[in-house]
Amino acid sequence: MTTHILRHGETHYSREYLVNGDPSRAIPLSKAGVQSCGLVWHTLPLRQVSTWISSEFRRARQTASMLMGVPEQDPVIDPQLNELDYGDFEGGPFLEYAAWLDEHGGRRRPPGARECQREGIERMLVGLQATVEHPGPRVVVCHGLLVSILHWYRERPAGEPMPLFFPEAPCVQPVSFEDEELLSCVKSLLTEVAAEPEGDAEQRGDAGKSRAEAGLDVATFDRVNQPHAQRDFPDA
Repeated sequence: MTTHILRHGETHYSREYLVNGDPSRAIPLSKAGVQSCGLVWHTLPLRQVSTWISSEFRRARQTASMLMGVPEQDPVIDPQLNELDYGDFEGGPFLEYAAWLDEHGGRRRPPGARECQREGIERMLVGLQATVEHPGPRVVVCHGLLVSILHWYRERPAGEPMPLFFPEAPCVQPVSFEDEELLSCVKSLLTEVAAEPEGDAEQRGDAGKSRAEAGLDVATFDRVNQPHAQRDFPDA
């Protein structure tokens, strides 16, 4: 069976590059985010989907509900697919969090956060792994980081270690896996994260280099929120 994994639609937070890792902040889709959901009907066989799965964030649930086209039906909610906990960076500019991450690495928890970046990645991957237990075909609506990691995994050069910052994930554009490939991907990524050294970003070589020093914007909420746009900026 096939699992289609996609990032939620645009919100005003994503347009302004603000972080939201607190699901109690009910941030809805923007007008552009709502419109982009309608375009997916032309790219995916949505009427054949048996299971819809979403993180517990409003923007993800709203995206799933709009794609389902059945307002009275709710998707399966899995908090393991939630966005990262940004701690004291909550609600602020992503670049502030990115600068902290670049300095401290993915194994250190930000002030006020319950998880570090790598712990969050592991959580998301475990949640993604569990989706194959549901009837397929499936659609999983999650957040940019997880989708970015999946794109990176498929396109990574041989031997490249997992970086701190990943190629951006455009909104509402699916990346699709058959069950065997998805389980293999998740297993490989979980093994890789578990085997990483506890040191900071500099110990990972080029993958840990500062994106700010390279002159690039660093944003989970990237500048590519519309389908078919050019990818230019990395995710974290």
